[in-house]
Amino acid sequence: MSDSSDGGSGSGNTPEGAVGSRRKDARRNKAALLDAAAAAFVASGVDAPVRDIAARAGVGLGTIYRHFPTRSDLIIAVYRHQVEACAEAGPALLESSASPFEALRQWIDLFVDFLVTKHGLADVLRSDQAGFEALHTYFLERLVPVCGRLLDAASEAGQLRASIEPFALLRGVGNLCIGGENDPDYDPRRLVGLLLTGLGRVD
Repeated sequence: MSDSSDGGSGSGNTPEGAVGSRRKDARRNKAALLDAAAAAFVASGVDAPVRDIAARAGVGLGTIYRHFPTRSDLIIAVYRHQVEACAEAGPALLESSASPFEALRQWIDLFVDFLVTKHGLADVLRSDQAGFEALHTYFLERLVPVCGRLLDAASEAGQLRASIEPFALLRGVGNLCIGGENDPDYDPRRLVGLLLTGLGRVD
């Protein structure tokens, strides 16, 4: 509400650059808040106290409730935020990695990080089946094409020993990650690494 305190006369004098800068800062602050919430969910589950999330993000409780009035709103926002971060990482890794297969390997590692939180979120979202199904569709629409692009690049570079559909790879990785958070003797990353080693071309 304080954002409108300048009144109508002030809005005409506000430089467009200043408005754009404030919006960019707001997006950056919201992203930092969602990152903090995701970290709290990983550490303490999706029932992590809002006070802990606020402390991690360096904001007040009011800031969180202003953006996310309910815990469900926050959970859904974290899920979508992590999906977007994972999706955006794919093209960036293709540009920066030593090879397409290395980009694929690094991206799958990020995907595994995402799944650690995703499985916890899924337990809560199952209480609203329609909402969970919508998020699952969103997850597939954003990540399957990114995985497909990475696989295509690695295949074109001759770095895959066998072809695999992107959905099948993501499903396989997801299955390997189930239960890892509850069993200290099970290391899903090792199994995922072996899967990728088998997928890569042997020179």
